Amino acid sequence: MAEVLLFHHALGLTDGVGAFAEELRRAGHTVHTPDLYEGRTFTDLEAGAGYAQEIGFDTLVARGERAAAKLPQEIVYAGFSLGVLPAQKLAQTRAGALGALLFSACVPVTEFGAVWPEGVPAQVHGMDADPFFVDEGDLAAARALVADAADRRLFLYPGSAHLFAERGASSFVPEAAALCAERAVCFLDGVKR
Repeated sequence: MAEVLLFHHALGLTDGVGAFAEELRRAGHTVHTPDLYEGRTFTDLEAGAGYAQEIGFDTLVARGERAAAKLPQEIVYAGFSLGVLPAQKLAQTRAGALGALLFSACVPVTEFGAVWPEGVPAQVHGMDADPFFVDEGDLAAARALVADAADRRLFLYPGSAHLFAERGASSFVPEAAALCAERAVCFLDGVKR
């Protein structure tokens, strides 16, 4: 079974993130969910994103790196939206990364290095009409990441919700969230140590 470091989105470490982590745990995987906001949570995405900007994205990524430093190197990095920043950076730059699960976001590989590391599989999940994912360049970055790579996949779900896997939120899309979790579990089941 895989060990996973799962980073939360701009709303903070919500019950919805915890519920998704619990689904992975029920499938037999070990999941760590550090709190990059140090106890703060938000119900409004704009307010949460504003708080992230106030703290600074570099600070949030550094907090993610500190969380990873306490764990084995052989780990899968995962993140929702804002949490993709530390997850993707660690997957690309920390030795021993076993994979990456990127939900509702993806940044260009060149943000953290010249190329994606060989042998590090990845999945990117997003909605095909999510304005944050589609219009802000994440979909293009995801397509570039998976191009010509047998071990990297992009999954698009119909709809416009950004945090579609956030149980309890108005943006929650049960069918898409269930399929996303199923695909994530299959990915983790196949991770090679």
